[in-house]
Amino acid sequence: MPSSTVNCSGRIDRLREALERADAVVIGAGAGLSASAGLTYSGERFEKSFGDFKEKYGIRDMYSGGFYPFETMEEYWAWWSRHIFVNRYQRAPKPVYDDLKTLIVEKDYFVLTTNVDHQFQLAGFEKKRLFYTQGDYGLFQCSQPCCRETWDNEEQVRQMLERQRGMRVPTELIPRCPCCGKPLTINLRSDGGFVEDEGWHAAAGRYAEFLRRHHGMRVLFLELGVGWNTPSIIKYPFWRMTMENPQAVYACVNYGQAVCPREIEGQSICIDGDVGEVLARLLS
Repeated sequence: MPSSTVNCSGRIDRLREALERADAVVIGAGAGLSASAGLTYSGERFEKSFGDFKEKYGIRDMYSGGFYPFETMEEYWAWWSRHIFVNRYQRAPKPVYDDLKTLIVEKDYFVLTTNVDHQFQLAGFEKKRLFYTQGDYGLFQCSQPCCRETWDNEEQVRQMLERQRGMRVPTELIPRCPCCGKPLTINLRSDGGFVEDEGWHAAAGRYAEFLRRHHGMRVLFLELGVGWNTPSIIKYPFWRMTMENPQAVYACVNYGQAVCPREIEGQSICIDGDVGEVLARLLS
C-alpha cells in the first residue's frame, strides 16, 4: 500500500479541491483527531487531573488507569468521574474540531467515529449527523446488562467529582441500574455486554440512509486520525466504497499511518501529518 507525506503542498491543494467539488463528505474520525486537538492521556494533562492517583497507585497515564484494579467501587468511581469529566464534558484544548466544522459546515456531511468523547457535539456539529459506533463517556448502562437502556450521566459525574475526598466518592453516589439495582458502568464497547440503545440504532439508520442517498455521487471519504485498532469500522468500508464508486475520493490524514490500497491509489489523497496542522492549512 503506497503512502504519501505532507511535505508537498500539492496534496493539500488536491484535498481542498476535492472538498469543494464533493456533493457529500463522510468524515471517519479516530483517536488521532482528538489527540491532535489536545485530548492527550499522558503528560501535563494527566498530571494536572490525576497527580494524586499517580502518587498513590503508581498510575502513569489515563489509558492504563482505566484498567487499574481498584479495591473498592468508591475508588473506582473517583477515578472514572474525573476521567469522564475531563474527556467528555470539557472542550478540547485546541480548536481542531472547530476548524473541521468551518471546513465542512456548508457541505452535506455525516460523521462516523470510534471516539467516545463527543467533541463533535461540543463543537456544534449537528447531532443527527453523528454516529458514535463505540459508545459515549456521557452514558451509563447496566453492567450485566439487564436491559437495552442507557442513561445520561452528567449530573451524577459532576456530583462524584465535587464530593470525592481522598480519591473516594461517597458510597451513596455509586451509580446503580434503575431496573435491577446492579452497578452501572460506562457505555463503551469493550465486550459483548455493550448496549446498543435506541439512539445508537437511530444513528446507524441515519448513516445508512446518508450513504444510500449519495450512492454514485461525488463523495469525499475523509478519514482523520484512524489507526489500526478497529479498521473494519471506518478504514476498510471507506476503501471499499471508494473502489465501488469511480466518482468518490478517499482522503487519509494521519501521522505515520497514511496509506491506501493500490486499487484506489488514483482516487486517493494520503497525507502523513498532524490532523490539526493539515486542517489549519486547508483553512489558510
